[in-house]
Amino acid sequence: MSAAPVLIIAPLLLFAFISILAGLWRTSLAYISAVVGGTLSLAAAVFGLFQVLTEGKLSYHLGGWPPPLGIEYVLDPLSAFMALIIVFVGLVVIVYPPKAGLYQVPQRAVPLHGMIMLLLAGLIGVVVTGDLFNLFVFLEIYSLSSYALIAIGGKHALVASFRYLMLGTVAGSFYLLGIGFIYFATGSLNMADVARLLPSLYASPAIIAAVALIFIGIGIKMALFPLHIWLPDAHSYAPSIIAAILASVQIEVAAYVLIRMLLSVFQLDYLRLQLPVMATVGWCGAAGIIFGSVMAIAQRDFKRMLAYSTIAQIGYIGVGIGLANPLGIIGALLHILNHAFMKGCLFLVAGGIRHETGLREIPWFVGLGRRMPLMMGAFAVAALSMVGIPPTAGFFSKWYLVRGSIEGGNWAFAVIIVASSLLTAVYFFRVIEKVFANPPPTSSTGTVQKCEPPPRILVPILILAVGVLVLGLSNAVIVTRVLEQVVAPLFSIAGGR
Repeated sequence: MSAAPVLIIAPLLLFAFISILAGLWRTSLAYISAVVGGTLSLAAAVFGLFQVLTEGKLSYHLGGWPPPLGIEYVLDPLSAFMALIIVFVGLVVIVYPPKAGLYQVPQRAVPLHGMIMLLLAGLIGVVVTGDLFNLFVFLEIYSLSSYALIAIGGKHALVASFRYLMLGTVAGSFYLLGIGFIYFATGSLNMADVARLLPSLYASPAIIAAVALIFIGIGIKMALFPLHIWLPDAHSYAPSIIAAILASVQIEVAAYVLIRMLLSVFQLDYLRLQLPVMATVGWCGAAGIIFGSVMAIAQRDFKRMLAYSTIAQIGYIGVGIGLANPLGIIGALLHILNHAFMKGCLFLVAGGIRHETGLREIPWFVGLGRRMPLMMGAFAVAALSMVGIPPTAGFFSKWYLVRGSIEGGNWAFAVIIVASSLLTAVYFFRVIEKVFANPPPTSSTGTVQKCEPPPRILVPILILAVGVLVLGLSNAVIVTRVLEQVVAPLFSIAGGR
């Protein structure tokens, strides 16, 4: 038994409490406490991934109670991979100054950091838990944190948060009902134990109902089309610092739950041959790609364009899951990683633009490339990656998805992925044109006024932009050293964690 899984969560929970208490005394201490907690959690996540890759799966039994009676936390290649993404991107967002992310309500920085730490703790808990009910608990922890963080943005964000609360409650209830049916049928909640007991019960109406309820519930959390209706307003009106973390890691964790539930708890052939679950996920993802891309083209507001773009990017992940073959799953997991860096960078850029210029609508972005060249250069890198231009990271995840589509004989998915890249180019290149191709306004002396943001805003953006390039250039290492280890057991073993 190893304490590595719980050591990733513990600093986040501890410093969520410390951050709020310290912030009541001095605002700057809330920020410092959150950075310290995030750094400790990141160190634990790096150590956990290294240990998993060298020693194999790690587990921790809470209270010393072994499964299936007790709650088990598990680090395997998939959960360790996801935990590192969550904590790294979360720490980068925490470093980003609240005054840039909370331009509407800067006085709310104290609860902000504590709630972000609680959000990250909930996301990590979802990733490492090996218990179906404990997963529900962590789903609710991160969901409640999300509702509060979105509401910080003001009156429009408050309405968006309430809508998300209503739909999130429905999603959580569906998931809870689903695992309730599983518990009544199997008498167990441990994922590995349930996977062992389920095959003889697959014909049971209770299990069929459980699959449907879990799929719908997690589909809402994931914003999988057409269950996405809460996302555009929530991500548009939330402060940029919150939208960055929600779009870059929260949505991806819900996608992780689908991968874990559909491929580790249930047998793949059951969901592919007996029930049309995988095909449904794939086609919902494909529809989401087209819908999100078209709606993004229609937006003038930069953040709202990014919000609809997120629906399309989630569609890519859904397509990869729906393909249900090794290349498709690798493409989905690689896109989870790439999207975390791409979209996190883009939302932080939106916050930087708003903080320095007060602008939020694309037609007014004229000449920003010369006024803030470093930040807008980072934007260009992330935007080109979203389009899928090599050697950026976005190209390689789409490449695996296209290869998976061709290998699975699903040419429609391959065509949709390629066509959507063209649509993505339409809405990002119009921003690039405004930013770089048009001359900026000049001062009375005929010179361009520079307004590059300060280092605390710029550095997190540049870290994520450089990460997009590094991930693209090192994609082969990530696939061979991590993702192939994730996929191989999923397709060689019929369930089990």
